[in-house]
Amino acid sequence: MAVDKRAVRLGALALVSVVLLGAVGVRLWFLQTVQRASLQAEVQSSSTRTQFLVGERGRIFDSLGRIVADNRRVLTVTIDRSIIRKEKNRTTLFTRLSGILNVPVETMEARWKSGQYSNYLPLPVADDVAEDVVLQIESRSEDFPGVRGDEDWARVYPYAPLASHVIGYLGLILKSQAVDYKAQGYLSNETVGQFGVEKNMESVLHGSWGKVVYEVDSANHVIREVSRIDPVPGKDVQLTIDMKVQQFAERLLESELRARRQTADPSLMAKNPKDKDGKYKFVGENWYVDSTGQQYLPYPAPAGSLVVQDHESGQIVAMASYPTFDNRWFTIGLTGAKFKQLFPTPEPTDPNRADKSILVNRAIQGQYNLGSTFKPFVAYSAVMAGVITPQEVYNDTGSYKLNIDTSKCNAGVRCEYFNALNPQGSPSRYGPVRLEDALAVSSDAYFYRLGEKTFEKGRTLLGDELKSFGFGSKTGIDLPFEFAGRIPTSELKKQLIERHVLRVDEVPTLLVGDNVQLAIGQGLFAASPLQLANAYSTLANGGFLNRPHVVKAIYQGGVPDGYPGSANLAKGTLMTSYEKPELIQQIDLPADVGLPIIQGLIRVIRGRGVTDPTGFYHSTTGEQLFKSYPYNDLKIAGKTGTAQGSASKPWYDSSVFAGVSLDNAKPYTVVAYLEKSGYGSQAAGPAVKCMFQALGGSVTMDEVTISDPLDQSSSVAAPSNVLPDASCLQNIYTPIRD
Repeated sequence: MAVDKRAVRLGALALVSVVLLGAVGVRLWFLQTVQRASLQAEVQSSSTRTQFLVGERGRIFDSLGRIVADNRRVLTVTIDRSIIRKEKNRTTLFTRLSGILNVPVETMEARWKSGQYSNYLPLPVADDVAEDVVLQIESRSEDFPGVRGDEDWARVYPYAPLASHVIGYLGLILKSQAVDYKAQGYLSNETVGQFGVEKNMESVLHGSWGKVVYEVDSANHVIREVSRIDPVPGKDVQLTIDMKVQQFAERLLESELRARRQTADPSLMAKNPKDKDGKYKFVGENWYVDSTGQQYLPYPAPAGSLVVQDHESGQIVAMASYPTFDNRWFTIGLTGAKFKQLFPTPEPTDPNRADKSILVNRAIQGQYNLGSTFKPFVAYSAVMAGVITPQEVYNDTGSYKLNIDTSKCNAGVRCEYFNALNPQGSPSRYGPVRLEDALAVSSDAYFYRLGEKTFEKGRTLLGDELKSFGFGSKTGIDLPFEFAGRIPTSELKKQLIERHVLRVDEVPTLLVGDNVQLAIGQGLFAASPLQLANAYSTLANGGFLNRPHVVKAIYQGGVPDGYPGSANLAKGTLMTSYEKPELIQQIDLPADVGLPIIQGLIRVIRGRGVTDPTGFYHSTTGEQLFKSYPYNDLKIAGKTGTAQGSASKPWYDSSVFAGVSLDNAKPYTVVAYLEKSGYGSQAAGPAVKCMFQALGGSVTMDEVTISDPLDQSSSVAAPSNVLPDASCLQNIYTPIRD
């Protein structure tokens, strides 16, 4: 009997139908219950548009309320990414926008491919666009789908290039920073502080994003506002910097460096009195001949820094670094080619490449020997370690011989160290000197002796004592990229040999010769001008090592304006103040130790040198320079320093001077460091002298004014900025090397 296959087929179809209907039912249940919320969100997102609102960045003021970093509202043209995901659509829209925005298609395409902009936000294709252009684009939505103008903020530096190294600048988040900033909730296309206070106070200045959600129709037109979260502006920051003093300091520094480049080193003195010919060779140097036939070499004087600090509070009143730059360059969207033109990278093989670095704050990043300005701290360390007493007399005969086996000396070990040479080309001889005298005339032999005696008592004794003044560690100033300094140790010496900074045949252990060099601020030792200023401030204030600050206070965002170009701080909401000194540590500075040191530094300025056994009078190192200084306007003490240059060539010597005021009403410390500029009394000395005259009121400091517009056609990082009247820098006398 035949089987009715139709019945089987109908049964199978029925079974399949039941299974399919069951699957559909289960799917409908799943969509309506389990996935209901997420699907509803997708439906709503397709009919809404989210726009992030940028919070206004906190402003920056100087110590008197001048606005040194401000904001202005700008319009940025953006494109919804969903519109331009297809290359054809992207090319068409970029081409249409190119003419109206005056932006090349290639530039917009580069932004699309750069990866610098968030994939979750519209792509910005043009910044700082005129309002009428934005209105024109938005009124033609059929030609420019997904294109709109978003409000943004642009940074403004009204007094640029003044204090650019301190204030800093903004830039897009770098690849190396992306992970860290993303973890903090930043968007990938945000601009953040990349230098100076802008970087160091980024978390304070930044503020928080807001967000507004719009309901839109199929043509992306706004129907209504669904929700809004207003942005929170960043907090405002007040600096300790006085822009009037800052302007004077920057002009002073550049003026003196330029003057030194026009000054020849007249020295034909011997590198060592025992040299056979006793003269420098002229081979390979850019010498020139004057009208008398004398050969000279001008000082390179490429760079330098000048720091003015309140030594009671630790606050920095001015911090100049040269060469400088205009931080407004970073507000205009620098191209790579323009950046290279303004900030060229020296060749790695260029021995003078460090001289040409512009984006370096030499006041905190300089790695320098300090020369004789370091001697007061060596004297303190030796006295406190019980190596000498302040009144102990040492007979300076012009050199110091180490107390070591003579056979080692005959084998080539340096055993004798000489004083700086006098104008006649022989080592200066000062006769019987005490600590105060040794500082006044800067007797190297006296301090060579301290270097050996402290080494005999402990290999690292001198270095350990010097740390109490902050040498060898960061000061903690509220600026990025600070150099910690170097205190010589065997470990450090070994590292420098491994890095080929020192010769590979150097002994990788701290030797007595290293300590002798340390005692006069030379050799393996290094510090920044700020560290030197902070150490002198500690001497001046009685032993209080304070943390230096460039930030004076933090205010709630939105401090109201005062007179034009300033903020009314009295009406602002103060959140944090750094007015009170922040003590790092207190140093034991007994009067019988501190007084001879200060008296020696006073004599550097006021005179009263020493008379040697032959009856010859040796002036103090600053005696002639400060003859015309109006001491009654502002009493000061100070110390000259000459950091020996490469290959012991005097035209490579760097000039240093550190001074402190003795007036409690004007508690200033001033340090100047001028690279490859000559003796301490020749270059840095006049700069510090002039700065103290301005602080004392005998030299006028010009008022600061709003800057002229940035010249975008310029090929230099910052225009020249010199003193209108540089007469206070005049230095007409025979210099004395310290």
